[in-house]
Amino acid sequence: SAANAADDDAPNRYSRADRTTYSRYSRDANSSGSSVPSNILEKRIEELERELAKERQENVRLLKMTQDKEELIGKLKEEIDLLNR
Repeated sequence: SAANAADDDAPNRYSRADRTTYSRYSRDANSSGSSVPSNILEKRIEELERELAKERQENVRLLKMTQDKEELIGKLKEEIDLLNR
């Protein structure tokens, strides 16, 4: 369950970092007179954030599957040991 707690905390930690990075790049783009309008950049950022959220959900799902498989392997090893006795 400690691993699950760390997983629950991870999305919040990365979200803050993403927002910080976004703010920095947004200011840089606006101050440099970039030819790309900021609303296009904002939409792209939102799209990437949605994609990132989906990838994080997939990572959580895969981690759960891995944990389930490891638990099954442990149970099967115990059963093999019992059968060998």
